[in-house]
Formats: sequence, C-alpha cells, structure tokens
Amino acid sequence: MTEEQVLALATQAMDLGVKYGLDLLGAIAILIAGWTIAGWARNSMLKALGRVPRIDNTLKPFFASTVRYVILILVLVAVLAQFGIQTASIIAMLGAAGLAIGLALQGTLQNISAGIMLLFLRPFRIGDYIDAEGLAGTVDEVGLFTTHLTTYDGVYVEAPNSQIWNRAITNYSRLPKRRVDVAVGISYDDDIDTAQGALMDLMTGDGRVHKDLAPQVLVTELGDSAVTLNMRCWTDAGEYWGLLFDLNKAAKQRLDAENISIPFPQRDVHLFKHE
Repeated sequence: MTEEQVLALATQAMDLGVKYGLDLLGAIAILIAGWTIAGWARNSMLKALGRVPRIDNTLKPFFASTVRYVILILVLVAVLAQFGIQTASIIAMLGAAGLAIGLALQGTLQNISAGIMLLFLRPFRIGDYIDAEGLAGTVDEVGLFTTHLTTYDGVYVEAPNSQIWNRAITNYSRLPKRRVDVAVGISYDDDIDTAQGALMDLMTGDGRVHKDLAPQVLVTELGDSAVTLNMRCWTDAGEYWGLLFDLNKAAKQRLDAENISIPFPQRDVHLFKHE
C-alpha cells in the first residue's frame, strides 16, 4: 500500500470519526436533555394534579409517569434519527406493536380505563357501602385493575373494575341521611289511632331520629290478615341499621304493652259434607 493510499484511508477515517463523533455527541446531548425534560414534566404534572382535589391520589402518579414515558419515547426516536435511521418505519412499528398489545390485553385495558373513570368520577369513596347490581360491600380500595370490597358478613371480594363500572351503582353511604321504614301489622279489631300514637312516641323519643324531618306513622295497606302501619323517619346514614333493628324490637314491645296484637296470616277453611 502506497503512502498516498494510507493517507487517503487516514483522511477518510478522520472524516468518519468526526461525522459519527458529532452524531454521538448530539445523541448524548439529546438523551441528557430529554431525560431532564421528562423528569421535569413528571414533577410538574404531579404538582399540577396535586392542586386538583377531584383527581384521586392513585391516578396522579399514573398520569405523571405516562407523560414521562411518552417524552422518553420521543427522545429515543430523535436519537435514532440523529444517526440517520428512518424514524417513519420505527413509528409505524411502535404503532403496530401498540395495537397488538392492546388487542392482547383488551380485558386488562378495559379494567384500567374503568378504574380511571371510577377514580376520576368517584361514584363511591373508600369506606362507602355500595351495591353494583348484586356486587355489594364496603369499599376498601380502588385500584387501576380491581376494586376490593368487604361484604356485610365479612367476606373479602376483589372485583374487576369493568364489572363495577358497567353496572348501576347504589351508594348507601353517599348522602348523610337515610330514611328508615318499619312495617308493622295490627289486627282489624285494634284501634288504629292508639297504635299510631304508640309507634310515634317510639320515634320521637329516640335521639337518633331527626326532628327536622318529622317522623310519620302511615296506614299503607289493608291486607288479608292485618292493617299495615309504616313507621317512617330519617336518621344519619351511619345510624341506619342500629335504629332499624331497635325500632323493630321496640315496636313489638310497645304494642304488647298497649294490648295491640300483631296478627299472623290466617285462612278460613270451610268443610262441606257431601252425602
């Protein structure tokens, strides 16, 4: 190899070194800048979401991390473009991969989207007692994939978010007050006014009954075996079950004291003798 050829190769190597060296330095600069911007964007998103009380704390790091990863993906594409790699095909490949992953994880993504909607719209909160068309219990945790419930008899239930989001949700703890209804049957031979007065005294004498919403004792049905009276009053949501059970017991005791009977269903049977 002649001196001229060696010099040409050296010159070519220097040119390539300068070219790719500059590309490498540019890529490193893009990585450092992108990493810094991604971290700044995540922290800024966390601070911004922290000022929005409606968004659940579970969602805030999720949204912030999503912004960070999107920026890092864009940075990676920019680094590849720095070395002359066609990014259009890479973007198309990422889109196809995302579509394939989305189809493979369709059920999981449904649970995630349902979890986000539950956390954002908040049809219920931690500690609320809900009934989602038969799926009932006290809410212990709402995650991105599942919701954890404890039933009234102490059974742990972990339900996919999509099953709860797609049902009608009854929240028994959302409002501060609940109406208590206790049905009591009395005999047709008993005096209705006396029975109504006795049952009304029970409710007005109980401190858990709200006085601003006047309690009532209504005649709701003239049944086959009894006249049905309905004790109706309002109480705090947390006092509902205790008051309901106590009123059932007290109603029986008070009517017994007033010599008012609570009849059971009866049927008259007539026998005909055929000759």
